[in-house]
Amino acid sequence: MNTASTSPSGSGYRPIEDYGVIGDMHTVALVGTDGSIDWCCLPRFDGPSVFARLLDAETGGHFQVALCGDDVTTKQFYWPDTNVLVTRFLSNDGVGEVRDFMPVAGRAAESDRRQIIRMVRAVRGTVTFRVSCRPAFDYARADHETVRTSRGVCFHGDEQALSLATEIDLARDGDGVATDVTLREGASTTLLLRDIDPGEGCAPTLSPEAAERAFRDTVQYWRDWLRQCTYTGRWREEVRRSALALKLLTYEPTGAIVAAPTCSLPEDIGGERNWDYRYTWIRDAAFTLYAFLRIGFTDEARDFIGFLTRSCQLDTAGEGPLQIMYGIDGCTDLTEETLDHLEGYRGSSPVRIGNGAYDQLQLDIYGELIDAIYLHDKYGVPISYETWQSVRHFVNWVCDHWRRADEGVWEVRGGQQQFVYSKLMCWVAVDRALRLSRKRSLPAPETKWQQCRDAIYAAIMEKGWSDERQAFTQQFGGDTLDASTLMMPLVRFISPGDRRLLSTLAETLKSPDQGGLVSNGLVYRYNVEETEEGLEGEEGTFNICTFWLVEALTRASAVEPERLEDARLTFEQMLGYANHLGLYAEETGTHGEALGNFPQAFTHLALISAAYNLDRRLGELR
Repeated sequence: MNTASTSPSGSGYRPIEDYGVIGDMHTVALVGTDGSIDWCCLPRFDGPSVFARLLDAETGGHFQVALCGDDVTTKQFYWPDTNVLVTRFLSNDGVGEVRDFMPVAGRAAESDRRQIIRMVRAVRGTVTFRVSCRPAFDYARADHETVRTSRGVCFHGDEQALSLATEIDLARDGDGVATDVTLREGASTTLLLRDIDPGEGCAPTLSPEAAERAFRDTVQYWRDWLRQCTYTGRWREEVRRSALALKLLTYEPTGAIVAAPTCSLPEDIGGERNWDYRYTWIRDAAFTLYAFLRIGFTDEARDFIGFLTRSCQLDTAGEGPLQIMYGIDGCTDLTEETLDHLEGYRGSSPVRIGNGAYDQLQLDIYGELIDAIYLHDKYGVPISYETWQSVRHFVNWVCDHWRRADEGVWEVRGGQQQFVYSKLMCWVAVDRALRLSRKRSLPAPETKWQQCRDAIYAAIMEKGWSDERQAFTQQFGGDTLDASTLMMPLVRFISPGDRRLLSTLAETLKSPDQGGLVSNGLVYRYNVEETEEGLEGEEGTFNICTFWLVEALTRASAVEPERLEDARLTFEQMLGYANHLGLYAEETGTHGEALGNFPQAFTHLALISAAYNLDRRLGELR
């Protein structure tokens, strides 16, 4: 729980970490500690926004329910073991509460519609809530008509429309509505926001009994789902919250998982590192499957591998047979555009939708995809003939092209380079295909593949190692460190006790002013001044890289036992950088603030993996 003022920051924007997230596996809504929904896209993750105050405090649109008064504090928390969010307001007049959730498809009426239910109640005393709803359709580019009815209000645009059904008498407030509602102790009222077709009438209001039933059904759904979790080790609550967050980022119709449900939240306040993450990256595949499979969620792993199998066809556009990312429905055209009419979060422009990196060449995705298939074969369902045909095609392509320069795992926009991590994952692609072939007796050109795998290994050891730095580096022939090399022992490229790996770890652990990447236990992905990114500005520490460090330290403890305590302390310190709900953005800033899109799937996947492996290692030593 957190305690915070209900007033936004001086710039009109709440800190990124001040938000919780609700959803229904089609889309999400971000709810601030001030009771305001400041981000929601309909009818799905990558749809146009209807509320986007996160990206423009004045014109972006919002839906706020908050207690009136000067001395109001809030506490926000999830109903235990669920994604039902509670925002509790405490004042001199009493205590008020808002329960926010999105009914899960199949568990409530109108399951084909996206719905947000806001249950407002007076817990103690007599309290007055301010209700304000002002949508801004299509990223605040489209006008709409506001129509009051006996059931509530409808907002009609040319392409989108919303119904806000309630028994409250809502007054016009510009192109939105607003009113005050006073509730006595024990009294409650419900607001139902639903997407409707343009021109359609207002949805019926929810009776107290229907609202309570929807609440209980949603709570039960999440409890039933979480019961599948097999993780019982240390940090159980953090792992379960990460699993619940990941489930929210799943697009149910296809099994895709978005990298994050937001776009253009900055990695550098006031800077240009603002990207759209509402898509599925191939590189997430292996980590997604590993995390879900390790803690018992086999259905999600199966659905995701199904999405990958359908999306990763041989005729996919791009420089290779695969794109690096896909739309949540498998689409391949993710053309990037800027929304210059929005000022961006705290003035961070440009605001981007779409992602121009979709057609980059990033060789590492082949390793991540084939590792995902390998893991699914090992822990899930044995590989099919059709999938093996695709694997053979991909690996043969890797054997012919692994020497090429590319944009790398960090999607730099400063030109293609010879990144070590890209070569590492090419090695993984060929290695896992060889293992699959031998395990399942599948036909393959093993001699060709083995020669390729060995050539990649030799190239990394010769060109990816710096005698001067005594470390593996970001690029062939370079001296810049990169946190992605921490993945080497995790993908079993090198022994955790190898001298070169231990030396790389020691160099990485140095502070940035000493040439390293670790600042008080938090890890930068690289030194921005030494990397040709094609971008201006700074960035925070990368949360996934900190969890990679935890795993690398955990594995190194097999030969350097003192590293195990380092791993545990680093992990537990990192847990303290989650927000009040246990959620993480992509990065952590110099003041401990959340930066980048939020919540970030990759961070939560890495937390699960690090917790699982660290707990297992600690258990071995008991």
